Amino acid sequence: MVTTNDYRDTAHRKSRIRQGFLSTDKERIVRIRIKDDLGYITVKGPSSQDGLSRFEWEKEISKPEAEQLLELCQPTLIDKFRYEVTINHHTFEVDEFLGANKGLIVAEVELETINDTFPVPQWLGQEVTGNKKYYNSQLSLKPFNTWTSEK
Repeated sequence: MVTTNDYRDTAHRKSRIRQGFLSTDKERIVRIRIKDDLGYITVKGPSSQDGLSRFEWEKEISKPEAEQLLELCQPTLIDKFRYEVTINHHTFEVDEFLGANKGLIVAEVELETINDTFPVPQWLGQEVTGNKKYYNSQLSLKPFNTWTSEK
């Protein structure tokens, strides 16, 4: 999780993302995404025990195709802004959620190996890696604004 919005000052890119899920089965998640003007379909396999890795396949599709597929997705659609912040050679993707997940801000950094280390920016808060309730697929089923004890 993220504690402040200082990441905005150093972000080199900001995108709007809308996405939904055709399947939220933990063995085979199927996501439809529109990022700015591009559409994508993504299939994800199960996460490793530590939550650090998982199989992922993604294909670009047209925005109109993605919009049609979003109509078939399970409620609730995810709507968010993504800020990309590069520190040294690591890129952090910071997601500010909107709609039913408004108020939640989560950062993710891609590592080259499981043992890779990265600089920890001051704005980075609580570690939530492997906590499934923060997965977008789960946020679509149980949005942040329905949580009670975490707020």
